[in-house]
Amino acid sequence: MSTPEINRAGLAQEIARVALLRGQFTLRSGKTSTYYLDKYLFSTRPELLAKLAPMFATRLAAMEAARGFRATRLAGAELGGIPLVTAASLHTGLPSIFVRNQKKDYGTAKQLEGVCGEGDNLVLIEDVATTGGQALEAVRVLRATGAAVHGVIATIDRLEGARENIEREGLAFDAVFTTRDLGVGEA
Repeated sequence: MSTPEINRAGLAQEIARVALLRGQFTLRSGKTSTYYLDKYLFSTRPELLAKLAPMFATRLAAMEAARGFRATRLAGAELGGIPLVTAASLHTGLPSIFVRNQKKDYGTAKQLEGVCGEGDNLVLIEDVATTGGQALEAVRVLRATGAAVHGVIATIDRLEGARENIEREGLAFDAVFTTRDLGVGEA
């Protein structure tokens, strides 16, 4: 698929403009912060998803080359990762898998939506990575199917330990942006 030239710095500014909130926030990790990157304020905007999708594809290709594998599927964790993995899936042509936070208690009672199992090579598409906790929980669920999970590509790395925690688990880690790219700091 042809990739239009994306103004990376401009996209970073746009994401910061629409998604950066200031105040006192408790993060999923339990840490407190004077800023919050509300993923839903950028992941629900088709014009931003259209620009992020080729960036995910570029990072995926680099990860595949560096680690010597070929992804067969992409995964995203409920709820923030779903629109992001869908955009990446549409751009790359790779099927996607949705990872629920817990098994549903009705219907098929599954925690994974989509097809996943032995022989699959996966990369998880993440929204905002702080410590990497949610990504690692999703990776454990995916690995339980027998699939090989090779890495995590975050939209934004808050630079608060996600890379180290994810790499400690033998996974590759990359991010489209860091908080520095977005001009974000605690001040």
